[in-house]
Amino acid sequence: MKSIGFMASVALILFMCVSRLCSAQIDDATRQLSHDIFKQLIEINTTDSVGNVTNASEAMAQRLVDAGFRPTDIQIIGPNDRKKNLVARLHGTGRKKPVLLIGHLDVVEAKRSDWTTDPFQFVEQDGYFYGRGTQDMKGADAVLVTTMIRLKKENYKPERDIILALTADEEGGKSNGVQWLVNNHRDLVDAEFVLNPDGGGIQLEDGKAVMMEMDATEKLYSDYQLKATNPGGHSSLPVPDNAIYHIADALLKLERFHFPFELNDVTRAYFGQMSKTETGQKAADMKGILSAPPDEQAIARLSEDPLNNSLMHTTCVATRIDGGHANNALPQTARANVNCRILPGHSIEETRQTLIRIFDDPKVAVSSVGSDGEVQAESSPRKSFPPPPLLPEVMNPLQRVTREMWPGTPVVPSMATGASDGVYTSPAGMPTFGISGLALDVNDIRAHGKDERLPVKSFDDGVAFYYKFLKAIALE
Repeated sequence: MKSIGFMASVALILFMCVSRLCSAQIDDATRQLSHDIFKQLIEINTTDSVGNVTNASEAMAQRLVDAGFRPTDIQIIGPNDRKKNLVARLHGTGRKKPVLLIGHLDVVEAKRSDWTTDPFQFVEQDGYFYGRGTQDMKGADAVLVTTMIRLKKENYKPERDIILALTADEEGGKSNGVQWLVNNHRDLVDAEFVLNPDGGGIQLEDGKAVMMEMDATEKLYSDYQLKATNPGGHSSLPVPDNAIYHIADALLKLERFHFPFELNDVTRAYFGQMSKTETGQKAADMKGILSAPPDEQAIARLSEDPLNNSLMHTTCVATRIDGGHANNALPQTARANVNCRILPGHSIEETRQTLIRIFDDPKVAVSSVGSDGEVQAESSPRKSFPPPPLLPEVMNPLQRVTREMWPGTPVVPSMATGASDGVYTSPAGMPTFGISGLALDVNDIRAHGKDERLPVKSFDDGVAFYYKFLKAIALE
């Protein structure tokens, strides 16, 4: 029988491996560097309301200069003082066209009163890093900056330039950095293809890696304003033509409506792959929706899961509502915001027209809300971009490095159900792929939520992954 002291030592070693020390193939200096960059980014407030993206861009630029990048290879540019983007270039031989790495520095608003910890303080606790942006996406930003520094210090000379763009206003605001760079400084960011770690990554179930998800396409983001008006009056004389009632009735109709089932090449391949890893009824249902015609009962069962539902349908949901001006007066105006994530091939205006038909109420005006918050009577005809070809120079390195770090884990192309800055780069002729080395459990997705956190092991593995992956990419 082993001694209690021996068993305690084993337990301590196992705890250290799980929490940090055995978690990744990186040395202590790299671990410390990446930790310091991550902490610095989290503690720079980059919200749209009171934050400053320029401060984060300048901080990362200084780290790159300290690592040996020439100031002429670093640009800090943008439309205003608070929303300047960082663009840095690691020069290669030029034998192949560059690869562009994009990551947004801005984060969603966070209230201290909602959180257990201060959202703008970097806290390490119980094997996790806590702070606004740990998952979305300052953890990935820190990984990219760390990787650029490591390659520069090695005097690494890839066959293609590696361009890093850290940008503003992906989460909102009027100064989206990727769009601004593509429109105003295309020469600085022009590339053969784009890697965006704001999507994809290792999906865990109960701590076990089940797939390396790679976002090959994404849904189209759009907001719509619902508005009803009324002359109002004294609340002691209620009338049925109440602006708030019209909005409420429209939202109830939306709740009961389901957009049509639809698959594309990427989602069809995704469900085909997942049907091999799932078991029982779920596996059978995934095969059933791929049949011709698709099994309607299988669609209904899979649609009960929010993720699967979002992969098969355009989704629209009410996110904000307001109305009235006094407790003792009939409302003169009522509004609601409906947020939609639209399947590729369908436009913002097409979806607006669908909402109008659903509500079937001339008292409810449906307008489009632009990224700058401007309300427009009609929507853009813009559609989500079609899935790009799965380039061998991306897929081959991804499969090799995934096999090395997570043996037996399949690489599964998927469609992002959210939205990313790929909406600007792909239509500009730069195929964009959401690829991350960060691992998250499907039951612990806290992006945009309270107590956002990232496992320490996940971050360390992400640092190891992107270094290996980018080296392989640069040589393909």
